[in-house]
Amino acid sequence: MTIATIEIPDKKTTLVKQLLKELGVTVKIEKEEKSPYDPKFVAKIKKADKDIVKGRTKKIPIADLWK
Repeated sequence: MTIATIEIPDKKTTLVKQLLKELGVTVKIEKEEKSPYDPKFVAKIKKADKDIVKGRTKKIPIADLWK
């Protein structure tokens, strides 16, 4: 068995699904949702998460937050 991932425009999904069904191909539809976030923002957050894991952070006690 071979698994292939293809991107289909929303307008053509039904047509392609019917064609593949006629050919005896099992079809699993997964709709990709666009993120509402700016890609630069997402990259910045991911970088911060990596920094936390690598220990490149500074811990501030709660009592000192407002000083």
